[in-house]
Parts: sequence; C-alpha cells; structure tokens
Amino acid sequence: MEDFQMTTQDNAAQNTDRDLVLTRLIDAPREKLYAAWTQPELLTQWFAPKPWSTPKAVLDVRVGGASVVTMADENGTEYPNPGQYLEVVPNEKLVFTDAYIGDWAPSAKPFMTVVLTFTPEAGKTRYTAIVHHWTAEDRKTHEEMGFHEGWGQCTDQLEELVKRI
Repeated sequence: MEDFQMTTQDNAAQNTDRDLVLTRLIDAPREKLYAAWTQPELLTQWFAPKPWSTPKAVLDVRVGGASVVTMADENGTEYPNPGQYLEVVPNEKLVFTDAYIGDWAPSAKPFMTVVLTFTPEAGKTRYTAIVHHWTAEDRKTHEEMGFHEGWGQCTDQLEELVKRI
C-alpha cells in the first residue's frame, strides 16, 4: 500500500464535480499492467472486487473496438459491462467508455469514460485511473456505490497479479 492515494480530482484541468481518481505507484513494469488490462485471461483474474468474480471478458483492444467485461456476484448472477475503446497507446494509455458498445454504436445510458495511464517512475509504474462521469450525479452515485473501496481492492488484486506474471 506504499504511496497509495485516491481522491476526487482537484486539478483545475479536470472537472472536479464529475471525476473520481485513483493513483498508485506499483512495483512492476508498465508492460505487465497494460497486459493485465488488455488480455482477457489476465483481466478475469483481478477485475472484480472479491467476493465477486469476472467469469468472462471479451476485449477488442483497438480504437472503436468493443469490450464486454462480465462480473458476477457471490450467487453467480452476471452483470455484463459493454464498452468501447477510444484511445489505445500500448503500455502507456487506455481510454474506454460505456457511451458506446463497439464500432461507435451508442449505449442506452452513458455513465463514464475511463482514462488509464501507465507512467514509469523511479523504476516502478505510476498507475492512474481517472473516471469522468457524464454528470455530477453519476459521479456521486459511483462514489456511493463504493468507487474508492472497490477500485482500491481491484488495484490490490491487479498489483498481486502483475507481481506473479
């Protein structure tokens, strides 16, 4: 948990009433973190906060490519999360949204866009997730759903995985 920080973004360049941010310095090369986000067999090992699981992940990692990451609760009820990649810079940056569900087909209810960056820092990787919400109310809902706890736990699981691979 060294150098762990999660805050609502207070940078004037960001929209503070709609953004949630997680950042952590992880002792692993950024290539491993990127792989854990872009390879289904790795993503399914860490993506959902336990005791939930991720039984399926279909990832077409390209600009305009669709993704469907399915999480399941303790009873096995599945919750598919469709989205689309907006920007892909291997080992550096991933941007995806639920506003589209692949090949620019709009979703029924956009909620968020995620900007992930993997930046080398002191022989480690600065992992940053900025979650832009469509409205301040969506941000508040996500925060109340347990954003800090859930994304924090998932980042712990991600960190454990990248140390093993």
